[in-house]
Amino acid sequence: MPRVNDDRVLIDYRTADDAGVYRWAGGPALVQTVDFFAPVVDDPYAFGQIAAANALSDVYAMGGEPRTALAIAALPKDGPEPEVIERIFRGGFDKLTEAGAALLGGHTVADQEIKFGYAITGEVDPARIWSNAGARAGDALVLTKPIGTGVIATALKFDRAPEVSIVAAISSMTRLNRSAADAASRLPSGSVSACTDITGFGLAGHASEVAAASGVTLRVNAAALPLLPGAADLAAANLSGGARTNQDHFAPGVRFGATTPDPVRLLAFDPQTSGGLLFAVAPEALDTLLAALSAEGVDAAHVGRVDPRDPDEILVDIA
Repeated sequence: MPRVNDDRVLIDYRTADDAGVYRWAGGPALVQTVDFFAPVVDDPYAFGQIAAANALSDVYAMGGEPRTALAIAALPKDGPEPEVIERIFRGGFDKLTEAGAALLGGHTVADQEIKFGYAITGEVDPARIWSNAGARAGDALVLTKPIGTGVIATALKFDRAPEVSIVAAISSMTRLNRSAADAASRLPSGSVSACTDITGFGLAGHASEVAAASGVTLRVNAAALPLLPGAADLAAANLSGGARTNQDHFAPGVRFGATTPDPVRLLAFDPQTSGGLLFAVAPEALDTLLAALSAEGVDAAHVGRVDPRDPDEILVDIA
């Protein structure tokens, strides 16, 4: 794509960030994103909640506050029942309301498969944007949700997921990243150098984008990675097509340690839906951030550090 020659564009697609940022003449800058997908759970209300939480997450990952939403829906002409559609939209609406975002309207098209999501507009202080491109050598890495939603959703489609895994995955996916972002935003200015949410490209993919944009290598402690219940056991037999695509695309820049467990190697590429935030934070702010996250009810984990770019051009080292 040609380069955008507009100095009001603060962040666009070139840094693979979660949302774009556009500066107005005065006041906060606009944060804009869009995301929609096919159902990942059976319950229509939960699907609507997850779709909204996932779209809102992109704004939180930039350090912004969501303000408005437009719904995007693809619906088969011969179904589903009106009650199912109502539950999907109601789940999304309730999650938007929880986030303080106003639903303005939306657009629907006919398609063979249900798809649902939102275009979200938010606001952010131009001086406190969390971009992929700011991670600094020496920073600590903090992850705010466990991984494994992709393999659990795949297992659910084939009736292979235990109830404890399903419940935990839905609870994680429907939880907003608002509390995590609020906790980090209260740190002194400059404490958070970079942030991304872990979604469709998986942990390895989104971490690779931060590393590439920042000119660094992310060192991830495999033993510290939080996993959803049952995810490790389900990983080998329930990889999605998206996980294999992520592996094909990002594996050249990812290195695993000799002792990294096989399930972690697979889950690193597992596409997440409404996953957690991955923060790069100044080491002196780490304990304060972890305490603030805990006070917000966010079970976050210190999962690694940021190093100068590896001489072998490795972007993410998981060991």
